[in-house]
Amino acid sequence: MTNPENLSVQGRRLLDRRSFLGTAGLSTAGLGLASLLQSDGLLASDVGTAGNKTPIRPSIDPNNPYLPRKAHFEASAKQVLVIFCPGAVSHVDTFDYKPALTKLHGQKPPGIPAVTFEGPTGNIAKPFWDFKARGESGKMVSDLLPHLAEQVDDFCFLHSLNTDTSAHPQGENFLNTGFTMEGFPSFGSWVTYALGTENQELPSFVAINDPRGLARSGKNNFGNGFLPAAFQGTDFNAKNPPNNLHRPSGLSPDADHATVDLLQRLNAKHLELYPGDANLAGRIASYELAGKMQTSVPDVMDLSGETAATLKAYGVEGGSPLRGEYAKNCLLARRLIEKGVRVVQLFNGSDPAGGNGITNWDSHSNIAKTHAMQAEIMDQPTAAMIADMRQRGLLENTLVVWATEFGRMPFLQSNGTGRDHNPDAFTCFLTGAGVKKGFSYGESDEFGFKAAVNPTSVYDFNASLLHLMGLDHERLTFYHNGLERRLTNVHGSVIHDVMARLSPIDSDGQHAM
Repeated sequence: MTNPENLSVQGRRLLDRRSFLGTAGLSTAGLGLASLLQSDGLLASDVGTAGNKTPIRPSIDPNNPYLPRKAHFEASAKQVLVIFCPGAVSHVDTFDYKPALTKLHGQKPPGIPAVTFEGPTGNIAKPFWDFKARGESGKMVSDLLPHLAEQVDDFCFLHSLNTDTSAHPQGENFLNTGFTMEGFPSFGSWVTYALGTENQELPSFVAINDPRGLARSGKNNFGNGFLPAAFQGTDFNAKNPPNNLHRPSGLSPDADHATVDLLQRLNAKHLELYPGDANLAGRIASYELAGKMQTSVPDVMDLSGETAATLKAYGVEGGSPLRGEYAKNCLLARRLIEKGVRVVQLFNGSDPAGGNGITNWDSHSNIAKTHAMQAEIMDQPTAAMIADMRQRGLLENTLVVWATEFGRMPFLQSNGTGRDHNPDAFTCFLTGAGVKKGFSYGESDEFGFKAAVNPTSVYDFNASLLHLMGLDHERLTFYHNGLERRLTNVHGSVIHDVMARLSPIDSDGQHAM
């Protein structure tokens, strides 16, 4: 029989007085019980992370969001420099020595997939550059990166990294934000949200883009996502400083200072009307920081005080024009770290579509030429920067991360000259504060095809980087759309084996504050 009110039988029962009073009575009793349990401390907490830990949210002054803040626990690393190489550096041609590739060169043994990311597969290919034992540790590194090879006794390699995607934009997102989708905060934003910065005249987080432009995922690699706007990365490089740094010729210094003072007073009064508006506070803070940068940025970008020996060591002159520009970016990165900037992210490679090894490390064809071109740009300046930072004592408090989004296959593509994307095994390395020296963690299989010993996810990698900065990846959260969001989502384990020392742990198993 059709119900003229379009209600089910159960729905109509809720409308009669007896059912209504019964339902209301039971609901009231439930609310009363919940109140009693809460007052006795017996009600489960509705605030917690996926690891059932209490979130730690930094206490941020909206009028000065960049003030330095304490870490969750004592750690060696106070600053971090991330050297990111978009395009996927071939681990089997650089740091992950696999003799089986030489033994089976030109063959196609069982187990090789017929098709990978960009199409049909070819045969196993030996490394395009010879590997040699380096340093006292005897670490095998190829001739492609001779300058970095000289420092292997100070590096901590992770050889069993694997990722969830084989596409560049998603791979960059995943490594830098913990998610393949866009719109999530970057690693640098999480760190500066938690810790602020020591230098109030410069941004807390600077992204130094490659001279050729942005990487494939663009500003998402250093964006703030849903974190307050104050914690996004500020991007500029040695070739392209921030805009509008210089005072107009018709404006006197006194008039400029008076204008800035007036704006500060007006902004402060406006902010008093909206004390909980983080976006407004972030905008005001960014404008005030921009004013300070008019004097601080030209100073930090002025390389005229660098010695001739330093410029030569970095390779500013004598190589390709791109190497010279990247070398200046490396000098800028070191100077920013010296000034106390909390996070510096240095990009080696851009990615307009179709670059194919010309603008970055994505070598689907002619890898011998394209990887060599990228190595000429990256190797000497990066190695000189790390050595310079060590000589100046900066590595005592700075963690240096060298990373790429995934690896490349041990076999060639059907064109016979390039290697396809490999999400199942790749290599990154760490050096500086808090990590072991001359150490290798994890292994890929005999071909460098898949992670085999101590497989390490990107979640584990990012959890460990936060840990080295004194931050608990399970407790560093931001409440967004009903979820306690974090860099590592609901995954990740700290790789304690790469740590030079363990952090203090309190009696309940959580990091001491």
